[in-house]
Amino acid sequence: MTFRVHAYEHDPTCSSFGLEVADRLGIEPVRVFKTLVVDTGGRLGIAVVPATAQLDLKALAKGTSMAQGPLAERATGYVLGGISPLGLRRRLPTTLDVSALDHETIYVSAGRRGLELELDPSDLARLTGADVRAIAKTR
Repeated sequence: MTFRVHAYEHDPTCSSFGLEVADRLGIEPVRVFKTLVVDTGGRLGIAVVPATAQLDLKALAKGTSMAQGPLAERATGYVLGGISPLGLRRRLPTTLDVSALDHETIYVSAGRRGLELELDPSDLARLTGADVRAIAKTR
């Protein structure tokens, strides 16, 4: 498995973390994937979708909602904007949007704001045990 870590200066006033990554690293925004914590009826999970898209909650499971920020941070051990699909406090069921496979490499948070991990999406799916399917909708 090959990967690269990319650091950049995070702007604390920025609210769109994924688009900030693309801008700071000079990459296509569709290659940046955000890690979202979801609640599927009392069970937490991870959804990884392009930063340029929205998560289609209905595509995950009936009754799915976004986990509240403090709960997401406690469950993962990361702060919002720095949640990585890897190295979680405990393994959570993960779903990766199929569009990730359109790219040779994608970027996901490496565990803090200002740090990104570039890797093959197939490696990410393997490492997380992700279910790979369509869960994103364009804005």
